[in-house]
Amino acid sequence: MKGGRGVAFLYEDADILVVDKPSGLPVIAPDGSRAMSLYDIVTDRIRQKNPKGRAAVVHRLDRDSSGVMVFARHAIAKKALMQHWNDAVLLRRYTALAEGTAEADSGVFDSWLKEMPSGSVHEVRPGEPGALRAVTRWRLVGEGKGYSLLELDLETGRKHQIRAQLAAAGAPIAGDARYGASTDPLGRLCLHATIIELRHPRSGEIMRFESPPPESFAKALRRG
Repeated sequence: MKGGRGVAFLYEDADILVVDKPSGLPVIAPDGSRAMSLYDIVTDRIRQKNPKGRAAVVHRLDRDSSGVMVFARHAIAKKALMQHWNDAVLLRRYTALAEGTAEADSGVFDSWLKEMPSGSVHEVRPGEPGALRAVTRWRLVGEGKGYSLLELDLETGRKHQIRAQLAAAGAPIAGDARYGASTDPLGRLCLHATIIELRHPRSGEIMRFESPPPESFAKALRRG
């Protein structure tokens, strides 16, 4: 079911709400901005049944990425998810269209990332003050026209983890000028959250939510 700004609602119950976020929509509006955010749209949805309700953010997607995102409907569910996030989330998979050609069919990025004063994140030496270990498993699913289509599974959830690690590997995400991309074939950051699998905060049931990557990602490999 579609909501405002093209947001698709994938699942709802008394505790969580799962959406398919479009590219270009911020999860939360920047300070001082009155622009519509995903948080506003989800809160409006919750208030259709509970006028005093509001969405609770338990994880983030970058404004220019797209895909599956989970919100809690109340403080108890938020606390349950955030306090046990690493145990609750069994799989977070992304699809990325990256510049360049992969040197293998699969691999693991295991590095240390640090956020700089500018807000960008970069790989640094292990143990550097403020650095956090980041682990991402990746698999090549297609290539052509100077691009590689990758599936990436997060084992940690650092800020800009996939963007920073691909950039450090010499394969920035297409459309990601902030991290060194030289092309913008689709007019957007070519990163999409494809799957999230998690334990429900109340029942403990394992639930899986999916959003297929945009067809334009694969088409970019075949364009003349």
